[in-house]
Amino acid sequence: MSPLSSLCLMPALLAAMLFSTFARAADAPTVPDTLKQRIAACTACHGEHGQGTPESGFFPRLAGKPAGYLARQIRNFQDGLRKYAPMEYTVRGLSPEYMQEIADYFAAQKVPYEHSPVPRISGETLQRGQTLATKGDPARKVPACAACHGAQLTGVEPDIPGLVGLPYDYISAQLGSWRTHTRAMVAPDCMATIASRLSEADITAVSAWLATREVPADAHAQPPGSVTPPLACGVLGATEAAR
Repeated sequence: MSPLSSLCLMPALLAAMLFSTFARAADAPTVPDTLKQRIAACTACHGEHGQGTPESGFFPRLAGKPAGYLARQIRNFQDGLRKYAPMEYTVRGLSPEYMQEIADYFAAQKVPYEHSPVPRISGETLQRGQTLATKGDPARKVPACAACHGAQLTGVEPDIPGLVGLPYDYISAQLGSWRTHTRAMVAPDCMATIASRLSEADITAVSAWLATREVPADAHAQPPGSVTPPLACGVLGATEAAR
């Protein structure tokens, strides 16, 4: 075939290729533009209703947590304050409106709690965990978990999460992340301060006690303003300062 003949065939070949591409696109299934489809990346790990995956111990419950807290955590992954590559990749292109929509969805979900596996822990260690959670350790300037997260540790609207029902592995990993600065919040970072005052044994103790605690019948977060945090804390501190 002469060069001229080959040149003449090129438009026809290009047209055939474009037609084939368009035909494949037309045959491809249409992805529904629904919230369920848009949060598929979330539910793959956290469960369809944000119930978490207790058997893994690392994917926490999102269902019923305050929407303000959930939206802020998504922003923290987006802004690099929290470090976990799959989450950072998943949320990096989300708009503020989209993040709030996701947060509102999971905050509204109501599903039963399930306990996760807990390592064998001595009674003495569990007692230490209960003391830290309910009374703190004044000698180390460690406030009780309940001082911020509510009397029943179910959280406080709109920004403080519940701790009940969270897996042992997740709680201990997050406290460790604050100590190693792979998790942070807007300054002042009260949780980083508290975690730095806890020993590794303390982290084991409080994580185990929280993970084994029975979820109260009413697991809703307490109403706004029902606790006065003992430390200035991120968004909460900025809010208090603005009053």
